[in-house]
Amino acid sequence: MSTDGVLNQPPPRTDVNEFALNLPLLEGIRRHHAAWALPALDRIGGLVGSARFQQDAALAQRNEPNLHTHDRYGNRLDEVEYHPSYHRIIGQAVAHGAHTSAWQAPRPGANVARAAAFMLFAQVEPGHACPISMTHAAVPTLRLAPELAGQWLPRLFSRNYDGDLGTGAKSSALVGMAMTEKQGGSDVRANLTQAQSVLAQRVAAGSDVAEYLLTGHKWFCSAPMSDAFLVLAQIQAQGLSCFLVPRVLPDGTRNVFRIQRLKDKLGNRSNASSEVEFDRTTGMLVGEPGRGVATIIEMVARTRLDCVLGTAAGMRQAAAEALWHVRHRAAFGSLLIDQPAMTAVVADLALESEAATATALRLAGAHDDDGAGQEAAFRRIATAVSKYWICKRGPQHAYEALECLGGNGYTEDFPLAMRYREQPVMAVWEGSGNVIALDVLRAIARDRSSADAFEAEVGLAAGADRTFDAHWARTRTLLDTVTGSDPAAAAAQARALTENLALALQASLLLRHSPSPVADAFVAARLGPDRGGQYGALPAGLDLAAILDRH
Repeated sequence: MSTDGVLNQPPPRTDVNEFALNLPLLEGIRRHHAAWALPALDRIGGLVGSARFQQDAALAQRNEPNLHTHDRYGNRLDEVEYHPSYHRIIGQAVAHGAHTSAWQAPRPGANVARAAAFMLFAQVEPGHACPISMTHAAVPTLRLAPELAGQWLPRLFSRNYDGDLGTGAKSSALVGMAMTEKQGGSDVRANLTQAQSVLAQRVAAGSDVAEYLLTGHKWFCSAPMSDAFLVLAQIQAQGLSCFLVPRVLPDGTRNVFRIQRLKDKLGNRSNASSEVEFDRTTGMLVGEPGRGVATIIEMVARTRLDCVLGTAAGMRQAAAEALWHVRHRAAFGSLLIDQPAMTAVVADLALESEAATATALRLAGAHDDDGAGQEAAFRRIATAVSKYWICKRGPQHAYEALECLGGNGYTEDFPLAMRYREQPVMAVWEGSGNVIALDVLRAIARDRSSADAFEAEVGLAAGADRTFDAHWARTRTLLDTVTGSDPAAAAAQARALTENLALALQASLLLRHSPSPVADAFVAARLGPDRGGQYGALPAGLDLAAILDRH
C-alpha cells in the first residue's frame, strides 16, 4: 500500500476569472451604468485569478516589510523594504486604475467600475489595498488647495508605479494619511503635533502655498513609503489643521520623516503600518487653518467606503473558497455540498456575500453624483451605516468559511487563515464600531435630509415582503425614538439603530435587484422570526439550490 497518493482533495482553485464567476458583481456593474467597463474588469478578473497573481499574493503576505532606519554608516534612511511580489501587485492595481480611475476619467458609472476593480484586487491580496484606497480618497481633499492639486493630482492619476522614493520628481505618486496619536486615537482633536509657520505665503517665490514645520509623533501611519501624506497638526491659536507632507522635497532632499517602528499587526501583514516622528518636518497647509477635520473629512468618508468594498471583497473570497472545497470534497458517502447541514452553511455565506456586494456597489454609485442632491444626502448616512454592519460581519463570515475547509482552512497553505486575520482591520480602520454608530446619530441630527434620503431608498422595496415591511416599520419607530431622546439615551441605542438600518438597506436592495430565492432567503434569515444566530441556522423552506447556482 502506498501512502503517497492524494485522494479526495479539491484541485487547486487557480487560473479562474474572478469577475466572470462573480454573478452579483457582474449584475451590479450593469445595473449601475458601468457596462462600458466590462472588458477591462474581465481582464482584471483573469489576472487576479491567475496562478501567478495568487502566488504573488501568498509571497507578499509571508514576506513581511522590513524597516531600515539607518544605513551601515549611521545615516538616516527611514525606508521600508517590501518583497518584489508586493510591488508587482500594487503596480498592477495602479496600471488598471484601481486607485484613481474614477477621478481621472469621470463618467456615469466611473465610481462603480473603480469599486469593482478595487474589490477584485483586494479579494486576492488585501494588504496593498490600503495605499490604493488612500490615494483615491486624497483627491477631494487636495482639491481644496488648488496649487497643490495642480502639482500632485497628475501624479496621482498616473497609471505608472514606481515604489522607489528617489531624489527627484516622479511621474506618479501614492498618498497616505497620518492622523491618530497615542494619547487620542480616534479623538483627533486631542492631537499634540504642532505646526509652526515658515511664511504665511511664499509670495517671493510666486507661490500661494503656506508652508509650516511640523513637530510631533503619529501613532499610526499606514503605508509609510507613500510619496506624501495628509496629516493633522495644531496651529497655535488657530487649532487643528490639515497639511500635505511630502517624503521628498522639491529640491530632491528627503523630508524629515522618521519611521520609529513598524506595527506588529494581527493581519494586513503585507502592508507596513508605522509610528513616525516629525521634527521640523515640512508640510503645506491644505484648506483653512483650524478646519483640519472638515478638510480631511471627505478623505475619511471615501476610505470608509473602501472599508466596505474591502470587506465585501473578502467575503467573496471566503465564500468562493468554501464553495470550491465543498463542491470537490466527499465525506460519508457524498459531496459535502449535497449534505443538508453544509448546504445551509455555504448558502448562508453566499447570501452574506451577495448582500455586501449589492450594498457596496450601491454606495459606489451614489458617489457618481457629486452634487448636493439626494444621492449625496443618501451616502452621508448610508456609508457609515454600511461600514458599521458589513465590516463587523466580516470576521465571523471568514471564520465560518474557514471552518468549511476543516483543518486545511486553519493552515497558511490556504488563503482563509489570512482572510480571517484580515477582516477585522476594516472594522477598526477609519472608526471602530462605537465611533461609526455615533457618527450615524450625528449625521441624522445635523442634516435630517440624509435620513430622509436613506428612508426614501429603503422604502423603494415597500410592499415586496411582509417581513421586510414589519422590520422597516420597527426601524423607523426606533429611529424616531432615538433621535427624540436625550444624548445619553440615544448613544446607548446607537448600535441597535445602525444595525437595523443596515439590514433594512441590504434587504431592500436584494428585494429589488436579486432573484426571489436570494431575497426571500435573506429576509427570512436576517429579519424573520426564525432567524438564527450562526451561519447555516436557516429557516426551513428556502430554495438553497437556486442560491448556490448563482455562486
